[in-house]
Amino acid sequence: MINKIKVLVVDDSAFMRKSLSMLIESDPAIEVIATAVDGLDALNKVKNLRPDIVTLDIEMPKMDGLTALKHIMKQSPLPVLMVSSLTKEGAEETLKALELGAVDFIPKASSFVSVAIADIKVDLIKKIKLFAREKKVVRQIHNFSKSLSNPISKSSVTKSKSLPPGKYNALAMGISTGGPISLQKIIPGLSSNLKVPVFVVQHMPPKFTASLAQRLNSLSSLEVKEAENNEVVRKGVVYIAKGGFHMKVKKVGVNIVIETSEMPKEQLHKPSVDVMFESVEKVYGKNILSVIMTGMGKDGLEGVKKIKAVGGHCIAQDENTCVVYGMPRAIVENGLADTVAPLEEIPAIINKAV
Repeated sequence: MINKIKVLVVDDSAFMRKSLSMLIESDPAIEVIATAVDGLDALNKVKNLRPDIVTLDIEMPKMDGLTALKHIMKQSPLPVLMVSSLTKEGAEETLKALELGAVDFIPKASSFVSVAIADIKVDLIKKIKLFAREKKVVRQIHNFSKSLSNPISKSSVTKSKSLPPGKYNALAMGISTGGPISLQKIIPGLSSNLKVPVFVVQHMPPKFTASLAQRLNSLSSLEVKEAENNEVVRKGVVYIAKGGFHMKVKKVGVNIVIETSEMPKEQLHKPSVDVMFESVEKVYGKNILSVIMTGMGKDGLEGVKKIKAVGGHCIAQDENTCVVYGMPRAIVENGLADTVAPLEEIPAIINKAV
C-alpha cells in the first residue's frame, strides 16, 4: 500500500481550513494530517508531525505566513504552497514568499463562496502531488532564494554552447512554475545595451504579473513593464504578459504593436507561451531567440516548433537548475534546443548573441 501524501493546512479562517481540507482529501492519495490556526501553531505542528507539504495563508494573527515561512525554511525545510489573495497586496506578499522559499502559490478570491473555492481544486491537488515528495524542489528553492542577493554578472563566462550572434530582432521567453525567482536572476542579468524587445510569458493570474513587472523593473537596468493593449513595441524594453490575457504582437503601419486578448479561449494557460511565440514568429520570422525555462507541462513546444521551422533559435534551461523540468524537457526531447544551459549562464548567452 502506497503511503498517502501528508498535508498540513494553515489558515486563521475555520471556513478555509475546512474547505481546503475537503478539497485536498477528495483525492484518495492525499491526507490532511492536521490544520493550524496561525504561524506559531504551524511551526509546532511542522516540527512534531513532519508533513510532506504545507499550505500556508499569509495574513494571520500571532505570526503571519511570511514569518512562519522563514522559520520553516530555516528549521524544517519542506515544500510550502502559499494560499494568496487576488489583490495587489496579496501579489506583492506572494512574490516575497517565493523569494523566501515557497515552492508555488494557489490564488484565492478575497471573498469566498463555495463555487469560487472549488475552482482551485484541480490546481491545488496537482501542485500538492508535484511538490510533496520532490526533495530536489526544496533544494532548488533554497539555492535560488539564497542567490537572489547575488545577481548574475552581465559579463559572466558561459560554458554552454553559444548561438549565432547579431541576427535577432526579438527575444521571447516562456516560463511557469519557479519562474518569478528565476526571472529575478535572468532579467537583471541582461545587458543595458540590449537593442531588441523582450516578450515574457509567466503563468500567473491578474495582479500578480503587475507586481512581478514592478519588482523586476526595480532590479534591472532595462525597463520592465506589464504589457498594455495597443502600445507600440520599443527596443530594449521587457514586456511581461498580463495575467488572464494572451500577449500578441502585430504590424500596424511602420510600428509593431502589442495586443492583449482573451482569445483563443481554449488555451490551458492564459497568458499562453504558445500563443505569444506564434504571434512573434509571424512578425519577426527567423530573427527570434526563444527561451524556455522552468515550468510544468509543455506550453511553448508548438510555438518553438514554428520559430525553429523558419530558422529561429531556442535556449532551454537545464534540468538541474529547474524547479520543475517540464517545459524545457519537452523542448529538449523534441530536439528543438540549440543550447541547454543552467539558469546562471542564460543571461551571458543572450547578451553575447543578441
